[in-house]
Amino acid sequence: MPKVFPFAAIRPDSKTLDQVHCAPYDTMNRAEAAAMAEGKPLSFLHVDRPDIHFPADANPHAPEVYQRARVELDRLLNEGALHRDLGPVFSIYRQTMNGRQQTGLVATALAADYASGVIKRHEFTRPDKEDDRVHHIEGTGCQCSPVFLAYRSQSDLDALIAAPQGTPPYVDFIDDLNVRHELWIVEDAAHSEQIEAAFEPVDYFYVADGHHRSAAAVRIADAHPSEELAQRFLVVIFPHTQLHVMDYNRFVHDLNGHSHDEFVAAVSEHFEVTRGGGSPRSARQFGMYLDGVWHTLSAKAHTHRDMAAVDALDVAILQRYILEPILGIKDPRRSKRIEFIGGIRGMGELEDKVQSKPNSVAFAMYPTSMNELLDVADDDAIMPPKSTWFEPKLRSGLFLNPVLR
Repeated sequence: MPKVFPFAAIRPDSKTLDQVHCAPYDTMNRAEAAAMAEGKPLSFLHVDRPDIHFPADANPHAPEVYQRARVELDRLLNEGALHRDLGPVFSIYRQTMNGRQQTGLVATALAADYASGVIKRHEFTRPDKEDDRVHHIEGTGCQCSPVFLAYRSQSDLDALIAAPQGTPPYVDFIDDLNVRHELWIVEDAAHSEQIEAAFEPVDYFYVADGHHRSAAAVRIADAHPSEELAQRFLVVIFPHTQLHVMDYNRFVHDLNGHSHDEFVAAVSEHFEVTRGGGSPRSARQFGMYLDGVWHTLSAKAHTHRDMAAVDALDVAILQRYILEPILGIKDPRRSKRIEFIGGIRGMGELEDKVQSKPNSVAFAMYPTSMNELLDVADDDAIMPPKSTWFEPKLRSGLFLNPVLR
């Protein structure tokens, strides 16, 4: 069973919270981050995206960039924008988006549990992205971005980490995407002990988002075996039934030499193709935007019948029967001919992409479900890249986990 621990966080002061919190570091490019931080000296982006303090053409992974992250963190601490907890505590974090709520536990987990598979993964990681997180942790001494974990929902446990009734939150704000973020600090020792005990029957955690941060945590733990805090990493843990997965759509820059008619004919071998549609309404159905027209693709039974969970995923079907054999995209992780577009951008983003580039095509996906994610992870299988897009995102700068002295 995976273990959870309270921890002594670094947090924003209540008076400076609104100036500190920011969007996650990996949801923007350098120019966007610089624009967001402009005129906001207390924004956590100065720590999370230290590359904004260097010329646009500078190497964002140079040692001095990570050193600047530590300078900025120390500045925020010295100016009182951030402060350290007096002792280890859990926190309860609730997000509300479009009337939906998800409530999770802010805690630390063991890097060894990720390494051993007790915390299950469903994606491969890239060494360069792992390196970035390792260097950022070594530079700041902190894990600044939490890993987004899920567990199979249990009513008693869910109730223990639900938002307290009638107790005002320590954090309460609405971000620029109209997501409400609330956070309560669990100060009652008995409640904390109940939470720890309630997690004991949980067999596994599942990484929803944050595989590179998890892998980096293992590397930090291995590099600092005598540092107890370095053996743990920052997480927010949610019951799986509360999580919302959005579609993660695909845009392909060209038709791999096929004419319109040739491409549609090739697709029709494994899919029923009808004109009209857009965002698919069920699994095994795909929207295809081609030459200014939406088509609906319905996967024929042989594409998914009697297959392992990972092979029956819509993203796997698209890769196996269209992206690789027809469009020639064998490795979507590395191909520069394909782009992945989060569903939060809407169908208009796909239409704009296709209309701006002749002989291109876009595919609107039905969201991968949480049950599919858990089944794939339980099979110790790996999903195709960009299979899931979780919303809302966890806000940055609300809590940091110091792991290195």
